[in-house]
Amino acid sequence: MKLYELTQNYQNLLELLDDELIPQEVITKALNGLEGQFDAKAENIVKLMKSMDADVKGLKDEEKRLSERRKSLENRSANLKEYLSNSMMAIGHVKIKGSIFTLAFQKNPPSAYITDLTLIDKKYLIEQLPTVDKKMILEDLKNNVKVCGAEIKQESSLRIR
Repeated sequence: MKLYELTQNYQNLLELLDDELIPQEVITKALNGLEGQFDAKAENIVKLMKSMDADVKGLKDEEKRLSERRKSLENRSANLKEYLSNSMMAIGHVKIKGSIFTLAFQKNPPSAYITDLTLIDKKYLIEQLPTVDKKMILEDLKNNVKVCGAEIKQESSLRIR
């Protein structure tokens, strides 16, 4: 029986509590049996969730390992390029024509370099939207400070231990 079917059966049995023709012990026995089935289904779902969580952790660990490996290779490649560039400049080679690759220095497009940010005119600054400090608001609300447009909200969520 599926979890949603058990839930529906449980709700149907609860509605039968109002029916005086059905003996209380019959309803109680049915509820206890159904509760066990529901509990078993719920526990099996948690087992499935835990298995998925383990897979997620493994994937995250693998992502981290691959990301670190990628960054290491990127850094090594950049270091080799810098080493080659410095070596070519040191001996005065601006171009090398190989059988597979051609290496040559080329000017990059012009770019703006900021020497002192405080001297930059405001027309060049990009406006940023303000962000709300929710931790500070919560602290004030907890200390009975009235904060317009905010209130303390406490919800509940399923905890699995």
